[in-house]
Amino acid sequence: MNANQQKASNQVEIHSNSVRYVDPQGTVLAEVTFPVVAGNVVDINHTYVDESLRGQGIAGKLLENVAQELEETGRRCKTSCSYAHLWFERHPERASLLAS
Repeated sequence: MNANQQKASNQVEIHSNSVRYVDPQGTVLAEVTFPVVAGNVVDINHTYVDESLRGQGIAGKLLENVAQELEETGRRCKTSCSYAHLWFERHPERASLLAS
């Protein structure tokens, strides 16, 4: 299986406090975690992408999934993860998701 076929068989899993990019065996290749800190506010506190996938936009795609999950569940976020903070700066259309 070549790299493109392998990438196509990987999938995104959306959980209540994390979004993961996993291979067919369930190995986490990339992940964003966002535990609840108060009420309906979460803290996007960690973004990880396996070295083999870095530079391919995976983290950005996961953050987009996080933003969609937060919108759908009526939650807001803080961003103690530096990547997440930068992502929200680059996506002002998602600023309404940021907790004050």
